Amino acid sequence: MTSRGRQHLRSESGPLAVTMGEPAGVGGELTLKCWLRRESEHLSPFFAVDSPARLDSLRRGLGLEVPIRQIESTAEVPHVFRDALPVMPIQISVDVTPGQPDSSNSGAVVRSIDDAVATVRRKEAVAVVTNPIHKSTLSRAEFPYPGHTEYLGVLAEVSKPVMMLVSDELRVVPVTGHMALRDAIMALTPNAIVEAAKVSNDALVTHFGIDRPRLVVASLNPHAGENDLFGEEERTIIRPAIELLQADGLDVRGPLPADSLFHAGARTTYDAAICMYHDQALIPLKAIDFMGGVNVTLGLPFVRTSPDHGTALDIAGQGTADETSMLNALKLAARMARRVVTHEGLFLSAHG
Repeated sequence: MTSRGRQHLRSESGPLAVTMGEPAGVGGELTLKCWLRRESEHLSPFFAVDSPARLDSLRRGLGLEVPIRQIESTAEVPHVFRDALPVMPIQISVDVTPGQPDSSNSGAVVRSIDDAVATVRRKEAVAVVTNPIHKSTLSRAEFPYPGHTEYLGVLAEVSKPVMMLVSDELRVVPVTGHMALRDAIMALTPNAIVEAAKVSNDALVTHFGIDRPRLVVASLNPHAGENDLFGEEERTIIRPAIELLQADGLDVRGPLPADSLFHAGARTTYDAAICMYHDQALIPLKAIDFMGGVNVTLGLPFVRTSPDHGTALDIAGQGTADETSMLNALKLAARMARRVVTHEGLFLSAHG
């Protein structure tokens, strides 16, 4: 594609919607710092769905030279973004003290997600980039979802969205998500593995430009069960899923012992690893690139990324938060959105 073509896609792609996240955490600081690096990092325009007053107070407290400009429409973003951070306003209920979440503001946190998704569904933005939420604070406010992934699935009317964690060196997908380990093992089924792998395969083609993705499937038990010596799930659950995927034409290998799946040499042999539970996927990725990883939700009718870390309440308001993961989340969201445009354009061209 020519540079002119890339510019055309970029101009049509629209802005990114950035949610507030937990207001007592580091999310606002990350958003402000990313705006300051908009030119050096060649960031696509983005806008915050947040309280303008909160962000202005925060940037003054941190000594960050970030002008805040309230907007009424995302059409204003391209004109505002160069000189100020565009903010689509929502109201918070109580004043924010860094490091001290207040469930009174949970309604605003959820509204920020709702409004950001709505702009994408109306095609006024091309992707949602979410700042970290504080799950226990939302739970105290009777928010019934364990995390962003599950709630975004509800908003998009998708029954089983899939989480992918992405870094420069590794992509991992947990089949089971935010649940106790004993519950994750009980929830593991051939169908769950097949669904996660198929959604991942499709996303690698559409969003990452990999024509023939190579997937590996991790075992659940030590030594891949050692012929049922350490467990039978490999034989009764995981291998049947792999056989179904292979029968459908996917390039899938496994189950492979998880303790030898993530070293440097092994990582060169696949494009994504399908893992059986949350920590099996996240521990290797965070060990390899703790500050740079990005959380991506697959299977939604829109692009969503997020920093691969939490609210960091212990350092909130101190100006020391590292924005690397948020920068990567913004860049990946923009690349994924442009690939969707490219993929759909190629599909339309091929089919008249």
